Amino acid sequence: MEAAIETVSAWSYGLAGFVFAAFAIFHASGWRTGLQSRALFLVVALSAVWGITSLAYVLTEYSGFLIGSLLADLLRYGGWFWFLLVLQMPERSAPLASTRRWNWLASIGTSLLMVGIAAQVMVVSNIAFLVPAQRLVLLDALGITVFALVLVEQLLRNVSPDLRWSIKPLCLGVGGAVLFDLYLFSDALLFNRIDADAFSIRGFVHALVVPLVAVSSSRSRDWKKRLVLSQRAALQSATLVAVGVYLLFMSAAGYYVRYFGGEWGRAFQIALLFAALLLLGILGLSGSMRAKFRVIIGKHFFSYRYDYREEWLRFTNTLSAQDGFSEMGQHVIKGLSDMVESPAGSLWLKAPSGDFYAQAACWNMPVSSVTEDANSSLCRFLIESGWIINLEEYRSAPRRYEKLEIPLWLAEFPNAWLVVPLATGSEMIGFVILATARTRVEVNWEVNDLLKTAGRQAGAFLGQMQAAEALLEVRKFDAFNRMSAFVVHDLKNIVAQLSLMLKNAERHRDNPEFQQDMLMTVEHSVERMRQLMMQLREGATPVNSPRGIDLGAVIRRIQSAKTRQGREVEIELTEKVIAKGHEDRVERVIGHVVQNALDATESDGRVWVKLERQREHALVVVGDTGHGMSPEFLRERLFKPFQTTKPAGMGIGAYESFQYVHELGGKVSVDSEVNVGTRVSLLLPLFEVAAEEPSKIGVSV
Repeated sequence: MEAAIETVSAWSYGLAGFVFAAFAIFHASGWRTGLQSRALFLVVALSAVWGITSLAYVLTEYSGFLIGSLLADLLRYGGWFWFLLVLQMPERSAPLASTRRWNWLASIGTSLLMVGIAAQVMVVSNIAFLVPAQRLVLLDALGITVFALVLVEQLLRNVSPDLRWSIKPLCLGVGGAVLFDLYLFSDALLFNRIDADAFSIRGFVHALVVPLVAVSSSRSRDWKKRLVLSQRAALQSATLVAVGVYLLFMSAAGYYVRYFGGEWGRAFQIALLFAALLLLGILGLSGSMRAKFRVIIGKHFFSYRYDYREEWLRFTNTLSAQDGFSEMGQHVIKGLSDMVESPAGSLWLKAPSGDFYAQAACWNMPVSSVTEDANSSLCRFLIESGWIINLEEYRSAPRRYEKLEIPLWLAEFPNAWLVVPLATGSEMIGFVILATARTRVEVNWEVNDLLKTAGRQAGAFLGQMQAAEALLEVRKFDAFNRMSAFVVHDLKNIVAQLSLMLKNAERHRDNPEFQQDMLMTVEHSVERMRQLMMQLREGATPVNSPRGIDLGAVIRRIQSAKTRQGREVEIELTEKVIAKGHEDRVERVIGHVVQNALDATESDGRVWVKLERQREHALVVVGDTGHGMSPEFLRERLFKPFQTTKPAGMGIGAYESFQYVHELGGKVSVDSEVNVGTRVSLLLPLFEVAAEEPSKIGVSV
């Protein structure tokens, strides 16, 4: 036997012996009484003996091991006959024809085994009868393989439809191995010699039967019930088998490259093996390849694609492994993405006002400032139906999604695939957009149900986090109110001081020293009150109704005030625009945005304000070339109370401005880039004189 073929044979039969022996031990550890279980154990045990004796012959070339290997091979085929016949054994109440058919099959199998044993004895005893003993062995082996295929076909055809799914892996594994033997023995009969290359990998081919038999036994209730094969174990076993097949194939290829390569054969062999290992490493690290393998294993070897216990534990652990609300959003995306092999996703949550949904977190997807109105077709469809929207299905068959209109921004969103609603109770707290999967995943009822249930759990988690955030804000406002009490106390002291000064003013009006002291006291009081007002921002809602405001005049006043402070603000007013609101509060909002732009911009930078009419709204754009804000700050902290980039700021102004604009029915949007600048857009409703009552116009009679 050549050294290369001897090495392959040793690995092949050694692997077969090890795999069958391990399976036999595992099977015996949970032994159940029953004919089927005993038949399966016998087959596996005989196959282990065959693999071990074949390995011993390859290593020692002792004829006794060869005889033992051939006899064990014949007996294990007898074990397969028995096992397949036991699975087809008719019930006592079965028709007579079924019983006769089974008896005929059992008789044929027994006859073939008896002839095989006799042929083996003739070979050992060197006896020839009609045909050479070796030829008779091959003829009987060929007949045994054909009969085994007949039994597999009969089992697959006659099993009930509800059990066919569980028996299919067994038929596939046994049938594939028998087909290989059919080729081997047919070739030997035709050319009167054994194909050494095919014979050397025969053990490996038969070892592949084990995982398939294990899958079938785990599916069948009538077999050994304690044998439970998880999808993870099946995936790992299948991965090892695939790696083994790949390495054996590349080893064989390397052998032939060296054999036919002449002087360069060894160099070519080393290069090929290195390339093979490099390719194996690339495939092993490929997320797409792992995803495809998981989908294939789950789809073809299990009744359900998912191991729900494992999926639920992993998803729960993913949601729990977070330190804040921002990280919670990313964990929700990752948890849902892992279920469908998606490499990216984005989370949209409902705004505190409840009017729209905005991006709250993203994973491997671009940051988006787009908002989706809460009353849009997309949101209404998700709330009313609770469906998972498959955008690929929507494009090919939109009729399945009645009354659904996909917004333009979602249709153009990069690699958007699934839209998963996140519900808590009867309310939709948000939705997740998942990118196209790494491999082809069929979105069937199982995937839909899993994502729906996971979406409800994620919605409950997010709802609890939002409630905790709201409670935290309430506590912060409580602290703010306590601070207000201290400010009021200080104001009372200032008022008392000024009142005392006024009492003495009538008596000391001609006293120059008193006048000097009075001026200093007033100056100190004003400065003190100015500092207090910087700490405490008025946030009370005006009692009067919104009126018409000339935004152009408001912007000019702000420009003049900033000019007196030594800063220039460019303005662009194309036409007179009248907006609805409270003039002092609108001026404070625009002034706050302008002041923020000035604070973020160096003295040589630009700050500008542009006013224009946009359909039924007035658009005020405040831009600067200042420091800008990061995407994380825009998404997670901007417009939230007590969040600011200023060293001495409280973060109340931006929050107040945002709330007031939305109270008017407007919208605030921000585009910013670090070290480039910021652009704040205020969309305010126009003031329609015809639609307002005379009392709201602001004209006194």
